[in-house]
Parts: sequence; C-alpha cells; structure tokens
Amino acid sequence: MPETQKRLFQEKTGATAAQMADLEIFRERLVEANAVMNLVGPDSLPDFWNRHAWDSAQLLAHAPTALTWADLGAGAGFPGVVLTILLKGRPGAHVWLVDSLGKRCRFLQSVVDELHLPATVLNGRAEAQSVTCDIVTARAVAPLDKLLGYAQPYFERGAQGLFLKGEKAESELIEARKSWQFEAELAPSQSDPRGRIVSIRRVRRVRPRP
Repeated sequence: MPETQKRLFQEKTGATAAQMADLEIFRERLVEANAVMNLVGPDSLPDFWNRHAWDSAQLLAHAPTALTWADLGAGAGFPGVVLTILLKGRPGAHVWLVDSLGKRCRFLQSVVDELHLPATVLNGRAEAQSVTCDIVTARAVAPLDKLLGYAQPYFERGAQGLFLKGEKAESELIEARKSWQFEAELAPSQSDPRGRIVSIRRVRRVRPRP
C-alpha cells in the first residue's frame, strides 16, 4: 500500500525522480525523529504519502505562481518541507519554516541542511517574524480566529493565506468573523473528503464596539 500511495503521489504532483528521492529521505528522517519526539501521530506514518505529503502538496495548485511561502507552526514539516522540496530548483523559490519549539526547529534544520533546501528555519513566535512572502500557510496549528492573529503581520505585508483545515472549517470561519473582516473561499481537500482548504485575503481586525 505505501508504494502504491507513493506512485499515486508522483502521478498527481508530477514530482521528479529527484524530488521523490528527497521526499523519501524526509520520510525516513521523520520516522527516526518521531521515535524520540512527538512530531506526528505514529499511526499516521504508514499513510505518509497521502495524509501528509499529498495533503501538503495540493496547496501548490491553489497558488501555482507563488514562489515564497511561510509555514507557521511548521512542526514536522507539513506543509512547509514538502512544498520546499517541490519548489526546489525554481528561481526565487524560498520557504520560511516558523516554529516556537527549539527541538522541532532542530529537526527541520537538519532536513533543510541534508537536502539543501531553499528554506530558512525561524525559531520563535509566528507573529514576531518580519517575513514578506506570497503565501502564508499552516496546518493543525490553531482555530482560524487565533491563526489569523498569528498571520496578520504577513497579511499586512501582502501575503495571501492558504490554510489546511478539517471538517470544522465552516464553523471556524463563522467564529473568526466575530473578530476579523476578510475575504474567504473554501475548497475541498484532495487528501481527505472531510478536509477543506481555506483561502484568505484582505484581512483586518474588527474594532470592538464601545
């Protein structure tokens, strides 16, 4: 089954042999690191190619010309490392991998170094970084109302948001509109029928009523 999923991933993404080799090394390093720290649920690792790799890679179809991305709460490298591998070799491509936990950043840095990826690992709070990018993204970091707060500085510098969300995406949008004004579009996830990709732009905080 993993080999079948791997072939399907390559067919759907058009990944090159070199990119697939990088992704396989990333998968191996994730398995090794996950044995000593909690990066992803261990039960999800056998489904790496669909649940993690394809879930991440599908974002590229929503912003095919975007070259610079910031992944907030990058954690195990989803979607950021997968995106970086698939963008590797494109002139001007760069991904910022932002995480507040040092041990996760050390894991991410080791992968970036080994695979010579066009990425910068930033250890700190997402909202404290001075990154300018085309797309700000995140997966499994926080409910949307909080996530927009983390991402607000990136929006102010011109970024669009593309966030991987689960089956509560619609209710999170309703809740977020209590504190924020924004334009949003929902698209179905290609990796999980329950999931949604939330596209966000023109974000500003709602002033509380006196």
